[in-house]
Amino acid sequence: MLHEARDGGVCVLRLDRPPANAIDETLLADLAAALDTARADDAVRAVVLTGTGRFFSAGFDFAAPRRDAAAEQRISALYREAHVKLLTLPKPTIAMMNGHAVAGGLVMVLACDCRFGIDGVYRVGLTEVAVGAAFPRAAFEIVRLRLPQARATELLLGAVLYPASAAVRLGIIDELVPPNVFETTVLRHATRLAGMPREAYAHAKALLVADAAAHVASESAEDAQQMLAVWSAPESRAARARQREKLGLKS
Repeated sequence: MLHEARDGGVCVLRLDRPPANAIDETLLADLAAALDTARADDAVRAVVLTGTGRFFSAGFDFAAPRRDAAAEQRISALYREAHVKLLTLPKPTIAMMNGHAVAGGLVMVLACDCRFGIDGVYRVGLTEVAVGAAFPRAAFEIVRLRLPQARATELLLGAVLYPASAAVRLGIIDELVPPNVFETTVLRHATRLAGMPREAYAHAKALLVADAAAHVASESAEDAQQMLAVWSAPESRAARARQREKLGLKS
C-alpha cells in the first residue's frame, strides 16, 4: 500500500503490487493496517482507494503457490478482517477505479461508500464462479449490500467480464469520468465528504452497513469450512488450472 496525504484531510491508499495488484496475504494485511492507521488518525477525514498501473486489482493471485488447509484458513481470516474494516470504516471511503477490477478486486471497489471509474478501455466483473472460486461471506455481503438483486445475480452467476462502459448500468460505480479530470473529480468529491460532521457521517454509515457486518460476523466455522470445500472441489480445481494455463502460469 502506498499512502498519500492530500489537502482537506483526504488520504489516498494505493494498491501497489505489480503487475495486477493481485490479492494475497501481504496485500490484505497491509490494507488492514492502513485502514487501522486511517481510522486512528484524526487528521484523516476521508480515504480514497485506488490502484497502481492499468489495474485496480485483478482479484486473488493465481500465481500464488497452492495453500494447505491452515494457510487457507489464515488467508480467509485476513480477507474477512480487511474487508470488514473497509466496509465499516467510520469515515468516507471513495473508490477511484483506475483500471481493471476483477473478482475480489471489484469487491474492494464495492466495499467503498462512493465509487468512480475512469472512462477507458478495461474490464470489470465478478468471475469467481467461472474459475471455481467460492465467495467469502464478507464478499457476498458487500455485493448484496451494494447492488440490486437483479444486478447481483447477473454479476455473480453470469461470471463474465464487462467493458467499463457497462459499470454504471450494473451499479458498480456512480460515474465514469474522463481521464483528464478523473483524479481531480474524485479528490474534489472526497474533500466534500471529508468536510461533513464526522460523528453524523459515522452514525449514518454504521446504520447503513450494520446488517451486512452482522451477517459476516455470524458466519460459523461450518459456514467457513463449506466455503473452503468449494475451493477444493475437483471441478473448481480444474477450472482454476485452466485459468492458470490461460495466463501462462505453472499449475
